[in-house]
Amino acid sequence: MVWRSVMISRPAKLRREHYSLAIEQEETAFVPFEDIAVIVLNHREITLTHPVLSACAEYGIGLYATGNNHQPAGVFLPFLSHSRATRMMRKQLGVAKPAAKQAWAAIVRRKIENQAACLRLCGKKGVDRLESYARRVRSGDSENLEGQAAAFYFSQLFGPEFHRAEERWTNAALDYGYAVLRGAIARGLVAHGLHPTVGLCHDSEQNAFNLADDLIEPFRPLVDLHVAKHPAATEGDLIPADKSALVALLNVDVAMPQGRMSALSAIEYAVESLVRVYEEDARELDLPVLIGLQPHRLEC
Repeated sequence: MVWRSVMISRPAKLRREHYSLAIEQEETAFVPFEDIAVIVLNHREITLTHPVLSACAEYGIGLYATGNNHQPAGVFLPFLSHSRATRMMRKQLGVAKPAAKQAWAAIVRRKIENQAACLRLCGKKGVDRLESYARRVRSGDSENLEGQAAAFYFSQLFGPEFHRAEERWTNAALDYGYAVLRGAIARGLVAHGLHPTVGLCHDSEQNAFNLADDLIEPFRPLVDLHVAKHPAATEGDLIPADKSALVALLNVDVAMPQGRMSALSAIEYAVESLVRVYEEDARELDLPVLIGLQPHRLEC
């Protein structure tokens, strides 16, 4: 199982050396491709060779590029790594509406439950109200309890004056963390033959990541918890340490039906369960439960 995330924030040249990524800076570091899940390019003076891109496709690695604001602006996804992509596309397009609505309800329910857990872990009020919202979610979330819960949740977590549209450190950190998760989920979808454009609920014609934006929802509170627990000392732009910590959330443990595992591994299991829903082999999605911010420890 891949587990490492590589973030490069200084000038560097990336090249392929046999089965490893060579990162040339003052010294050259080598990271086996088979250990890498995502690479984040966070500096304007980073160059890479074509064999590196080929290796990313071969090993199923998500490669992120950041924009002028240092937020993830694009992701390179390996679209040829699955032999049944066309068949899965037909399954996505032909999914029965009741199944899609039930899957979306499960996603919303777990998202709200994780938001309640986030408030609990932060010692904030409002846990009971969010748990009540979660219990009331029905097929397709026709009452838009997701939106009602979000409006209440953010005001409890970050204060009544907080608004997601404001330009401030907290929102920049949330956006960065969400973007990393979104790319990792898109990578997982493609690796399992699913197309990120075709969503369960999200269906914007201008969004190439509708399905990723569906599946990300129960993972978002992991970013919220980190940002709430590690506020900036002063308002301003994200510093490299902030970004590294947000990328590292992919290696934080969550609870899954299969046991405790990193968020990155949980994404793989969640995508696999979604495939089973499309294949009509299962009705339930395997979704993460927020348990804290403990980094995953590999057992030897």
